Amino acid sequence: MRTMTNTTQSTILLTGANGQVGFELMRSLQGLGTLVALDRSRLDLADLDQVRAVTRQIKPTLIVNAAAYTAVDRAESEPELAMLVNGKAPGVLAEEAKRLGAAIIHYSTDYVFDGAKSGPYVEDDMVNPQNAYGRSKLAGERAVAEAGGAHLVLRTSWVYGRRGSNFLLTMLRLAAERPELRIVADQYGAPTWCASIASLTAHVVAQARAVAARDAADWWSEKSGIYHLTASGSTSWFGFAEAIFELAGQERTPKVVPIATSDYPLPAKRPANSRLLNDKLACAFGLNAPDWRDALRQALAQG
Repeated sequence: MRTMTNTTQSTILLTGANGQVGFELMRSLQGLGTLVALDRSRLDLADLDQVRAVTRQIKPTLIVNAAAYTAVDRAESEPELAMLVNGKAPGVLAEEAKRLGAAIIHYSTDYVFDGAKSGPYVEDDMVNPQNAYGRSKLAGERAVAEAGGAHLVLRTSWVYGRRGSNFLLTMLRLAAERPELRIVADQYGAPTWCASIASLTAHVVAQARAVAARDAADWWSEKSGIYHLTASGSTSWFGFAEAIFELAGQERTPKVVPIATSDYPLPAKRPANSRLLNDKLACAFGLNAPDWRDALRQALAQG
C-alpha cells in the first residue's frame, strides 16, 4: 500500500470543480500538490463505475470530494439519485482512496441533525435527518468512515458564494424585483462562505504536507473523523437577509418581513437549529473560521 507523502509528486483529485466550494478549492489547493480538478462532465458521481475507473487512472494521494447533489427540495422526489451521489459515491471514493493508500476529505451538512437540540451540535451528537437530502448525506458520512481508510468528514452549513444557486444570490436578485421579502426567522445557523471552507481545507492539507513523509500516513489516520466547519456565530435566515441588504450597499433595498417556517412550506423539512460547534476543528488543527458577518462583508466586496 502506498503511503501519503508531502512531496511535490503528491496528486490531489478534486471533484465538483464547478460547484461553489469546488471552484474555490481550485484556487486554495494550488501549490499543495498536482491538482486534478474535475467537474461532472469528467467525473459524474452518479456513475459509480466511472468513479472507480477515473480514480484508478489518476492514482491520487488525496481526494477532496466537493461534488454533491445539493437540490434539497428536489431530493424529496429524487431520493434514489440523491442517495447515489451523496451516499454511495463517497463510499466508492473512500474505498479507492484506501486501496491507493490515499486520504479523502469529504463535505457533509448540518441537515444530518433534526434541529431539536437547544444548543449548538457537536460531532458526536445523535444524528436524525429529517429529509431525503440529509439522509443521503448521512449515508455518505457513514460510507466514508466504513471504508476504513484515512478520512476527514467536514460538516458545514448554509453555504453561499458569488456563483451557483444560494441564498445570497437569491436575495440580491429578488431585491431588484420585489419591494418586500418574507423571510423565515425561526431557523438558526451559521451562513458559511464557500471561500472560507476552501481556505480552511487548504490549511489542513498544508499541515499534512508539513509532516515528514514517513509520518504523513500516521498523521492522516490520527486526524481521521468528523469535524464541524462553519462560520463563527449564528443568525436566522431573516437575520442573514437583513445583513445582506445592510452590507451590500444597494440603492434599492426591499422591506424584510420575518415569518415562521410554517408560513413558508417547502417539500423538505429543515432543522430549526442548524448551529454547529467548531471546537474540535480548532483543537485538532488550530483553525478558526471567521465570523459570518465578516465573511459576508468580504464576499460582497468581491462583487
